[in-house]
Amino acid sequence: MSKTEAKLKALGVSLPSPVAPVANYVPFVISGRLLVISGQLPFGMDGKIDPAHIGKIGATVPVEAGQAAARACVINVLAQARVALGDLDKITRCIRLGGFINAAPGFFNLPPVMNGASDLIVEVLGDPGRHARSTVGVAELPLQSAVEVEAMFEIAA
Repeated sequence: MSKTEAKLKALGVSLPSPVAPVANYVPFVISGRLLVISGQLPFGMDGKIDPAHIGKIGATVPVEAGQAAARACVINVLAQARVALGDLDKITRCIRLGGFINAAPGFFNLPPVMNGASDLIVEVLGDPGRHARSTVGVAELPLQSAVEVEAMFEIAA
């Protein structure tokens, strides 16, 4: 078992089988030493989005549920990375996370929601998990998801 997989296990995190893309794109691209993961929704181990993670944050979804949704998105990012690389220990750094928050009109407290994703990636990768980040409030997301997260990693040569 890789160091990263052992860390996930210690955190009580299991990686699901990644869900197939819902439109005309690929789940990841490797270019040189970069791994780019397409936006991931908060699918659970059953391949479904928890009803608590559907809707608009600041209206029907509380911030805490949004944080949990962002965490679930990063779990799916890591599941895609495992498929792409075969071994999560090939990740040498998280360069960037991009978060899209399905926000109610007037809801501006986006950063704490995205911290659900950022906190987990740092827990899993340690200091190499510290990353640049964008967090954007949007009017809608696929499948009415509350959050979507994309990622860019540096990988070993």
